[in-house]
Amino acid sequence: MFSNFFKTALRNIFRHKTYVIINILGLAVGFACSLMIFLFVIHELSFDKFNKKYDRIYRLYLEGKMGESEFKGAWTAAPTARAFIEEFPEVEAAVRMGGWDESLVRIGDRKFIESKIALADSGFFDVFSLDLLEGDPHKALAQPHAVVLTTSQARKYFGNGEAMGQHLRIGNDSVLFTITGVMQDVPENSHLEFDILISFLTNPRANDDFWLSNSFSTYILLREGVPAATVESKIPGIIEKYVGPQVQKILGMDLQAFSDSGNKYGIFMQPLSDVHLNTEIAANFKRASDRKYIYIFSVVAFLILIIAGINYMNLSTARSSRRAREVGLRKVVGSSRGMLIRQFIIESVLLTVISTVLAIVLVELLLPVFNNMLQTNLRVGYFTRWYVIPGLLLLTLLIGFFSGSYPAWFLASFMPVKVIYGKMKTGGSHALVRSLLVVFQFFFSIALILSSLVIYLQIHYMLSKDMGFDKEQLLVIRRADALQKKISAFKDEIKTIPDVISVTNSTSVPGFPNANNGYPIEGRPAEQVYLMWTNWIDYDYFDTYKLNLAEGRNFSREFPSDTAGMILNEEAVKHFGITDPFETRFIQPGYDAGTKAYMNVLGIVKDFHYQSLQNEIGPHVFILKPEKWDWAGYLTIRVGRDNMKKTIAQIEKTWQTFTGDEPFQYFFLDQEFEKFYKEEKRTAKIALAFSILAVFIACLGLFGLTSFATEQRAREISLRKVLGSSERGIILLFTREVTILIAVSTIPAWILSYFFLKKWLQNFSYHISLQPWEFILALAIVLIIALITVIYRAYRAALMNPAEVLKYE
Repeated sequence: MFSNFFKTALRNIFRHKTYVIINILGLAVGFACSLMIFLFVIHELSFDKFNKKYDRIYRLYLEGKMGESEFKGAWTAAPTARAFIEEFPEVEAAVRMGGWDESLVRIGDRKFIESKIALADSGFFDVFSLDLLEGDPHKALAQPHAVVLTTSQARKYFGNGEAMGQHLRIGNDSVLFTITGVMQDVPENSHLEFDILISFLTNPRANDDFWLSNSFSTYILLREGVPAATVESKIPGIIEKYVGPQVQKILGMDLQAFSDSGNKYGIFMQPLSDVHLNTEIAANFKRASDRKYIYIFSVVAFLILIIAGINYMNLSTARSSRRAREVGLRKVVGSSRGMLIRQFIIESVLLTVISTVLAIVLVELLLPVFNNMLQTNLRVGYFTRWYVIPGLLLLTLLIGFFSGSYPAWFLASFMPVKVIYGKMKTGGSHALVRSLLVVFQFFFSIALILSSLVIYLQIHYMLSKDMGFDKEQLLVIRRADALQKKISAFKDEIKTIPDVISVTNSTSVPGFPNANNGYPIEGRPAEQVYLMWTNWIDYDYFDTYKLNLAEGRNFSREFPSDTAGMILNEEAVKHFGITDPFETRFIQPGYDAGTKAYMNVLGIVKDFHYQSLQNEIGPHVFILKPEKWDWAGYLTIRVGRDNMKKTIAQIEKTWQTFTGDEPFQYFFLDQEFEKFYKEEKRTAKIALAFSILAVFIACLGLFGLTSFATEQRAREISLRKVLGSSERGIILLFTREVTILIAVSTIPAWILSYFFLKKWLQNFSYHISLQPWEFILALAIVLIIALITVIYRAYRAALMNPAEVLKYE
């Protein structure tokens, strides 16, 4: 019996080719879009799950408050890991990790610039489930200057040759590094990112016992069955034991007095499962994704599937008048309503199966484009992931069943007598249902287009907003340390290049702050420490970045005492409640009690954005950089717009003269700022792409509804033409109805979008305001596309010959 149903279903499906093509195309596009979004969501949710001890790994993070400044980040002190192992028997293993600046790696006479380098303790392989393919996991990182390479990196350096025991030189370190292990490549769905892993003991601060300098990541592995709350409840004891004495030594107060004055200092545990999708905790390695975008994309994927299903329903009911006589005759010869419903649902499922096959083809064709758009590497993995094929089959059956259920019930409800004698009416409640389905489609389409527009406008605002300094034409050299003690001489030399306007050396540049330090203020309680982003600069910094002073003066070589001076930004003065900045002295405490350096305020610089616009402008301080410092930082060169290639070539030639064989690496600051909005750009691209596809699918549904209307109202259209109505009048008849449907969908779409977009914009400290024209434009786009679709179908109906329709009346 099933075979008969199957044969009949296939015969009915391919009886009307236009209907089949439109239906399959709508379902396939919707299915393909949703599948690609689901792949992205699954990819984001699967981060770090390759770790076999996934549910027992925690990253420690610091959360606190000093003065009026709050901080929250996965930064810990060097002795933290050792203390957790010694003090807590519940902790099975711990590992410290840290970053390493982009460095030149030399192997013999070959050179490589490497940016993916990290530091790790010997406990790394005890905590993380990454296989060490060569070497001893307990000894590979146990000695200073030991290096573990990933498989790809070992192949890059040595081909198929032996990597173990080979030596390489990293950066300016005079000691050779020894390769002690080769490990598997770090999976893409890991928040860790490195190709070279250096023993943490190589860092001069590895054995440091200072708890108030937090710049490393610490991960702990709990023993099986140990609740995280058990360990977390004991952490205050660690802080009291180790941090308390150092606070007492430096600030002259105990932790209780420190807390009573409004300050906070706490270490907390973050589950590994939370690391990739938590943007509230600042950290090293990969930038976290925002969890809310995962929810949004999931909803979008689900709604696109619903729109595709609605499209099928509308097209099926639009075709109902052509199948009414078939249904009537089947009922006359004995088919029950249940048999007819099963027949139509099988047709729906078969059509969905065909659509699924086409969707898979579309996914394979479009996935490279999608990956490029998202800067990721998604793969379907039909046979490598056990749930893919069963999931596709289940989804196909569900879509086929739910999409076909209403049309099946609708068609099977026809009365044979009314159908055969042409007295059947398909309006009323069924027409209302179809109209509501179209309203939902355009409600979603308007919301998506409006969201895409606002996201684009916000990104454009962030990229074009005045940052408070001129970020154009700034060439930044990262590896100024390659110049060693010759930075001043290098600066003097490149100033002779015609199109070099100015050059400066600093420990940080806008977009890359790297020192958030605390400073007490003379005359205020010692327990009040004020956090400020600190940048050690030279005399040319303000001129190079075109920063403007609101009060006071810049650093000057004419005043040797300026080495004990500082320049604040306006926000620091306002934030700390300073009424007379030039009579205020900040204190730079030393590690040993009693050692202090008093810093006078020389000037106040106008506020500028030293981070992306997602961050508020906070207190910032500039201090003259000592010439004998080993911390070279960055070199920033302002170049002219003309002869850019020639100017860069001359700078590179000078660089090579001063550094020998060091590679010349640079970036332009304005281009680097654009990268800070990567996630927002990605969201905008996804929203735009799927807005277009959602409107396309919705218009297919509208085409189906218009087709249904023209078929059902063929007599009415013919009578109107006989009575003198023009083609224009008939087109207006249909466009008026569609305009009403879109108007009904507009109000809820506007309301929902307004609240969603207003909340989204609040994620940015500086953002645009929602404007009425944005809502009107989104409506206009949908309305124009919909009217073009309706006018095309209505125009064809208006060209019908009335005689052909009315000849049997």
